[in-house]
This record gives sequence, structure tokens and C-alpha cells, in this order.
Amino acid sequence: MINYEDFSKMDIRIGTIILAEKIKEADRLVRIMLDVGEEKDRQIVSGIAEFFPDTGVLVGKQVPVLVNLEMKKIMGYESYGMILYIVGEGFLKTLVPSGEVPPGTQVK
Repeated sequence: MINYEDFSKMDIRIGTIILAEKIKEADRLVRIMLDVGEEKDRQIVSGIAEFFPDTGVLVGKQVPVLVNLEMKKIMGYESYGMILYIVGEGFLKTLVPSGEVPPGTQVK
């Protein structure tokens, strides 16, 4: 259990995926570039390759992004956040808004 104060520290914003490509040196990793309403695009490395063999289907999708997560280096790539997905036994789905919103819109 976490308290409300811990939950309120999370800054979740909608990002639009502008590039998604499999990292050749890794079986599971995809490098994703997103517009989250900031001056420059944000790079996130995500272990989703098995669920999206054609990473091109991700481009253009709007997804919730935890933007205030510490940077983490993954196989030499800097990852600045985490995309939130719907995860179940044997599946992973993108969580998208019911309609298009401006990149950077807060999720509360």
C-alpha cells in the first residue's frame, strides 16, 4: 500500500509515439521516441518487443507516460520515463485516451 502523498508524486502525461524501433542487440527491447509536450522529444526504452513484432503499429498512438521517473541506462540507451500498459497473462495492450488530446496533457 502507498499513501496519497506517494501517489501524488507521480507525474503521468499523455505522449504521442513518433518513433518505435527494435533494439537489434536485445530480444525484448524497443526504443521509443515520444512527444510529451516538452521542448524536445523523450526517449524511453521498453521491454515490449515480443508483443509488438511490427513496432510501426505503435507510431501515432497516444499513451500515458510516467515522466518524472529517474533516467535509467538500459543496454547503453538512456530511458527517461515509463509507458503504462495494460498487462495480462500472455498479453500487453496500449492504454489510450478515448479521443486525441494534446501531448503533455496530465493524467490524474
